[in-house]
Amino acid sequence: MGANPTGVDFDVIRQYNFPTVIRFGAGAIRELPGHLAANGLSRPLLVTDPMVAQLDFFKEIRRMLEAKGISAEVFSDIHKNPVKSDVLKGGDAFAGSNRDSVIGIGGGAAMDVARAVVLRVHHRRDLFDYDDLIGGDQYVTEDVPYFITVPTTAGTGSEVGRSAIISEDETHRKRILFSPKLLAKIVFADPMLTMELPPFVTAATGMDALTHNLEAYLAKMFHPMCEGIALEGADLIHRSLGRAVNKPDLESRSRMLLGSLMGAVAFQKGLGVVHSLAHPLSSLLDTHHGLANAVNLPYGMRWNIRGSEEKFRRIAQVMQLPVLDGDAVAERLFAFNGEVGLPVKLRDIGVRGEHIDTLADLAIADFAHPNNPKPVSREDFRNLYLEAL
Repeated sequence: MGANPTGVDFDVIRQYNFPTVIRFGAGAIRELPGHLAANGLSRPLLVTDPMVAQLDFFKEIRRMLEAKGISAEVFSDIHKNPVKSDVLKGGDAFAGSNRDSVIGIGGGAAMDVARAVVLRVHHRRDLFDYDDLIGGDQYVTEDVPYFITVPTTAGTGSEVGRSAIISEDETHRKRILFSPKLLAKIVFADPMLTMELPPFVTAATGMDALTHNLEAYLAKMFHPMCEGIALEGADLIHRSLGRAVNKPDLESRSRMLLGSLMGAVAFQKGLGVVHSLAHPLSSLLDTHHGLANAVNLPYGMRWNIRGSEEKFRRIAQVMQLPVLDGDAVAERLFAFNGEVGLPVKLRDIGVRGEHIDTLADLAIADFAHPNNPKPVSREDFRNLYLEAL
């Protein structure tokens, strides 16, 4: 037998899972009423956030459904970083109005709540008994309502996910609800629904998607399929986000939406230190998740270079950088934040010195960093926060 330069044990049997049906393209949302009717569904619960619920395209979706005799109920009473009580209220809305399906419309918050409501309908234990980090997926044994997702941002990629991140109301500790049953039956990914996103939301959600792709590529699990998707997703975002923010058109919005959902496919491989730096900012300071990722991304990537030099060379190639190494990648990410109007210092998003120790405590307890390519200690987190401050 020849040498194995990857050091991977190919005698180990691994399982790879890839997601659902995706209808992608301008105008794809027009297929939604017919799809519901074809599947005998006429009473969907539309789960979205309070902002999306007021937008013209959302009102048009409701009109399209009504024109086909579909009676939609709207649930939008959710926080931007969703909490357990949001899900319980959504479950009550589903049961109280006799719904037959759930459609998540919006960004990550709406998708997380919609997916958790789907779980809640026929699973009546305490919601956090289903936390995947404590083996709660074993209790996901019942059928779930028909579930459809409609992304309106190019960020989390939650439309193709199988998990929901929901926080505790009091402590804001993040929990993960997971099951293959929570995968949408179909995704209607229409870039036209993202055309009116304001520049900040476009930038922050776009950097979230880039973080997903880069961290998934670097994560220590052996998963070449996800790595290929992650590199292509990073390429799409790197080439398109600036235009999507500063001069949006259908092509840039389409590439961003593809890059976003590719990031969510890829990160089934794992995430890493950047997400563990970002999650505590949302928990403690209610920072937009994409913005938290964007600020921390260059620092986390630079910290990861040692031991992953070859992978950073590949990232630099994808970004078409003149110097093919990790330092060049980190410098490019600092510059990229500036190009899309985002800060590169934590102090610019409300972090103060007195927050650092609490943030470090939350970061070391976070679920993302165990998949980082090298171990991260509490002191490492503290130093990274101080560097970024």
